[in-house]
Amino acid sequence: MTVLEQMGRRAKTAERTLMTASTAEKNDALLKLADALLQNTAYILEENQKDLDNGRKNGLSDALLDRLALSEARIAGMAHGVRAVAELPDPVGTVLCETVRPNGLKIQKVTVPLGVIGVIFEARPNVTSDAASLCLKAGNAVILRGGKEAICSNTAITAVMRGALEQSVLPADCVQLVADTSRESATAMMQLNGYIDVLIPRGGAGLIRAVVENASVPVIETGVGNCHIYVDKDADLDMAAEIVYNAKTSRVSVCNAAESLLVHSAIAEKALPKIKARLDEKQVELRGDARARKICPEIAPADEADWGTEYLDYKMSVKIVDTLDEAIAHIFTYSTGHS
Repeated sequence: MTVLEQMGRRAKTAERTLMTASTAEKNDALLKLADALLQNTAYILEENQKDLDNGRKNGLSDALLDRLALSEARIAGMAHGVRAVAELPDPVGTVLCETVRPNGLKIQKVTVPLGVIGVIFEARPNVTSDAASLCLKAGNAVILRGGKEAICSNTAITAVMRGALEQSVLPADCVQLVADTSRESATAMMQLNGYIDVLIPRGGAGLIRAVVENASVPVIETGVGNCHIYVDKDADLDMAAEIVYNAKTSRVSVCNAAESLLVHSAIAEKALPKIKARLDEKQVELRGDARARKICPEIAPADEADWGTEYLDYKMSVKIVDTLDEAIAHIFTYSTGHS
């Protein structure tokens, strides 16, 4: 039996306890987990520094290093995120619909846990606690597999979480981390039939494509990180400018930073200069279509590659559209890779 199969077997065993845990028991475990992250901040930062040092030696870009970097504030944010999950309504046991047959038989559709969830992700160590807490809340055991760039950080965070679970009624094996970061281990995880009930890739287009093409277990396919903002013809322009500014510049290296801006043609002449002026405060480089450049000639011309690019820096593509349907079609094509 391989190491992954052993992990899968332990996850299946832990799942039996977790799937019947009460809301109070799950929330207690999550709160203990959040406290443990804060209490072990120094240890996590020490391990994160090893990843940063290795990343610089291996030539990681500034954007990827920023994704990788943790700080006291970021760890506090991770703990806050776990507490926020604990405060969410329990998704397990909700009656979605109910019917009574003429013979008196009552039929209900009720939400239940999926089982064991596998999550393959890249270089953001905060995903380790995010994914684990969401899975735990929904009654699912999780097997995590992060990228090699964050292996020290992920190992430390997982150890802290498992230690917290040991202080709760939930088994520590509800959360496990694959230590092997080779491509072979990723492929093996994609094909861990009988143990992983659903696999979620969380990363760039290459990772998602690899999982979709190679997995033999069920997969939830996510977007590729090219996040769009659409400014409609009825938008409040001051609010739109603030939203775009925040979405693009608050932290440009993360996968949910805005990369593409779509503006309705009916307000483009007023909206685009206002939005550009706000983005200019952070020296955001706009790349636009011919209509956007006619309104703001200083915008650089965009090519086909720009529409689907996850920049991860201070660049943003701009397109003028005539209808909401046109905006939706553009978003669907360039945020999913489908035409």
